[in-house]
Amino acid sequence: MSALKVLRAEGYPRMPWKNGGGSTEEITRDAGAGLDGFGWRLSIADIAESGGFSTFAGYQRVITVLQGDGMTLCVDGDDTRPLLPLDPFAFSGESQVSCTLLGGAIRDFNLIYAPQRYSARLQWLDGEQRFFSSAGTVLVFSVSELLEVQVGDSVSQLGCHDCLQLDGNSGLIEISTNAPCCVIELLQN
Repeated sequence: MSALKVLRAEGYPRMPWKNGGGSTEEITRDAGAGLDGFGWRLSIADIAESGGFSTFAGYQRVITVLQGDGMTLCVDGDDTRPLLPLDPFAFSGESQVSCTLLGGAIRDFNLIYAPQRYSARLQWLDGEQRFFSSAGTVLVFSVSELLEVQVGDSVSQLGCHDCLQLDGNSGLIEISTNAPCCVIELLQN
């Protein structure tokens, strides 16, 4: 039986980074507590200054700038292209990573998952979209003031940075969106 819930941005718990260099708002995760035990986790981080990232051995990461001018990352000694808003970038959680902000402070959006346990697909959608997914967990993250998401016969309205979470999906389900958002599909391996 699938379960659908809407997570509101004002309710996200804030927690310090593993390396103490900033803070994160945790949107949702599959399990565990603190910074351990999860198979996947979705969060928003506030980065006030250039510096190092925490390492997450055994995890894959996908990061996207939400607000601000953007940043470049140095991943294991190699500089990335400039990462601008809504331009995702994937890297290993084991990598040595530091960021250089292109302007002032930024907010970024992070998916961290254990590839031994989950396969993940992350994509940014622009405007009206309709797609089908058979993933066990589907997350729809809003970057719009008002996003309408239809999952089967259920319609939910999301504000900016709210997230819809569908768990326990066991079939092919139709999902439609009417404004810019990020869709993440997670399949247990």
